[in-house]
Order: sequence, then structure tokens, then C-alpha cells
Amino acid sequence: MTQHGSDDEDEDNVPEWADHVMATVANEVRRRRKEIGWSAQELSDRCELLGHPIPRNVIANMESGRRANLPLVDVIVLAEALWTNPICLIYPVGYVPEVQRLPLQERIPPWEALLWFSAQDDAGLDDHEMLHRQRQHISALSEAESAMAGEGYAKYAVETEKDPVRRADAQRAHAAFAERVSQAKESLREARSYISSHGGILPYLPPELADIDPPDTDEEDDI
Repeated sequence: MTQHGSDDEDEDNVPEWADHVMATVANEVRRRRKEIGWSAQELSDRCELLGHPIPRNVIANMESGRRANLPLVDVIVLAEALWTNPICLIYPVGYVPEVQRLPLQERIPPWEALLWFSAQDDAGLDDHEMLHRQRQHISALSEAESAMAGEGYAKYAVETEKDPVRRADAQRAHAAFAERVSQAKESLREARSYISSHGGILPYLPPELADIDPPDTDEEDDI
């Protein structure tokens, strides 16, 4: 485990940490490859099909610890080839007891490192709010589309149902879906307002939700 010490000791710890990270990825690549039942050549073939060839000997050298470096692009393609996510190769939750997040730090459970890497921890970094708003947008958009579909079905039931009891049920359902649509739209407006005002790129909105954004006033401003 890496400990704090003199400057010379600290310099020695940096390659030790890099070796630890590479070994963790290499071990997880080997574990998943064997779990699938592939040879190193079969994994290499799969990487080539994905458009980023990684020769068999490179994979073998990585798994045995003889490879001196491990490019990020290789990690990304290896993860896709092995039907997993890159972060699961770097921090294999459930398969290692601990990892070292950074040099000169104590080792921690891989789940904690994974949360840090994916910006889901409580560190309060500058980009966290933008990430939060993007997640809010994704969630609100899904809710809006779901509620709008339900509202449409309920409206049809109100218009076509002959039985008074079932018609009343449909009316209540329609009102409930309409409220969900309204709340989801408000959440979308809030997220998009923050993203836009902080220089972010606004995510796509389907045409049926075009009323979320304020009208374009550029032409009026030019007059």
C-alpha cells in the first residue's frame, strides 16, 4: 500500500501506482476473456471488428504484465469487445477488494473509486452541477414522453368510453397524466435554462416538446 514519505519515496510511488492501475485492468481483461471463453486471438479479432486492432501479442503482453503502457483508446475498445464498460475494467467492482485511486493515497473499495471517476460522489467539483443538470434533463425527458403517451391514451378513453364509471376513471387518469407532463416540462425548462446560461450544449428535444424553450427572439432583436 502506498504511504506518504520523503520526496524520493513519493517519486518512486508514482510508477508503482501506474503499475497497479495497469495490472488491475489487465487482470480484469483476462478474467472477462476467460469467462467468455475466448482466446487472446479471438479477443484481438473482436477488437479489429470494432475498428481498432489490438494484436494478439499485445493483449498477451498486457495480461502478463510485459506491456509498458496501456492507452485509453485500448481500454475503451477492450471494454466494448468484452461487453462491459471501460470503468468496469478500471474499477472492477465485485472482483477486487480495493484499488488505489491516485498516487500517494490509501487504497479504497473499488465502488468508491468508481463513483469518483463517474462524478457521482460528493466531491462538489465544478462540473458536478452541469452533470447533474444533464442527468436531470435525461430523466425529465423520459418522464415527459411517458406521461404524454399516457395522457394520449387516457384522452382517447375519455372520448370513447360509454360507461360512466370507466369514463370517470379515464378522466382522473387524464388529469393525473397531464399533471405529470406539466411537472416534467418544468423540470426540463429548469435543466435547459441552467445548461444554456452556463455555456453548455442543449440536448435534443423532440418536436412535441418544442414549447419547452422560449421563442427565438433573434429576428426581433435585429429589427
